[in-house]
Amino acid sequence: MKTASATSQSAKPTNKPTVANNKGGAYFQKDGPADHIPVNLNLVPDAVPQTEPLIKSANLPYSAMGMNFRPDTSDKPFKATGVASWYGKQFQGRKTTSGERYDMFAMTAAHPTLPIPSYVRVTNASNGKSVIVRINDRGPFHRNRAMDLSYAAAYKLGFVKQGSARVSIERVWPVAGGEAIASNSPEVRQEDNPRYLQLGSFNKLANAEALLKKMLDEMDDHYDAKLGIVNQQGNYKVRLGPFPTDAAVRSAAESLKVGNVVMKD
Repeated sequence: MKTASATSQSAKPTNKPTVANNKGGAYFQKDGPADHIPVNLNLVPDAVPQTEPLIKSANLPYSAMGMNFRPDTSDKPFKATGVASWYGKQFQGRKTTSGERYDMFAMTAAHPTLPIPSYVRVTNASNGKSVIVRINDRGPFHRNRAMDLSYAAAYKLGFVKQGSARVSIERVWPVAGGEAIASNSPEVRQEDNPRYLQLGSFNKLANAEALLKKMLDEMDDHYDAKLGIVNQQGNYKVRLGPFPTDAAVRSAAESLKVGNVVMKD
């Protein structure tokens, strides 16, 4: 499963243990940001929920740091609040519980009990910023922390320098049909789906970023908050939205003098 990432370069595997019993977020032991941070990290697309089979070995009951955990493999809603931290270069390239290599610039996260894989929307309580991440690892194993986020996710949520932040966590699911990214319910009615005006679709993130910058320079300011990039099935899509109705999408297209045209690179 390819995750949304700011870089396609794979980190070299290490000979260190692949299971970290004490992932501590910012600057734990020799942890911290990478020596070279990709530009425009704030434009890394959120993870797009996909229908994926659960990884059996990653969802078995387990013990860590003197605590016992039983992953919840049900398909039911999940909401929680707590403190989130992030983990960085010390773990870059190590195997996560899912078996995938940790990429600190991908939109992923670790949680003690949510299914692997699954998707959650994380919102920073102090600034309202929100991201969607894919759960592919276990941790943190501290009673005062709810989850560990990738460096990219923490960066987009605005708490990299602080090291931790109080967040709300809500499980989300893929939406069948339409242009919605995710739903907070496993059963979504089609009429509830928000609409998006697609401005371009690219194979390369850099080309999507260039169009996004162009649109920001040309559009009215009140559209800025609705403009973004999402990664859907390997394509970086520049979209405007969400809008509540098809009529609202058409109105936006007319005011911007654009059509719902898909551009390829």
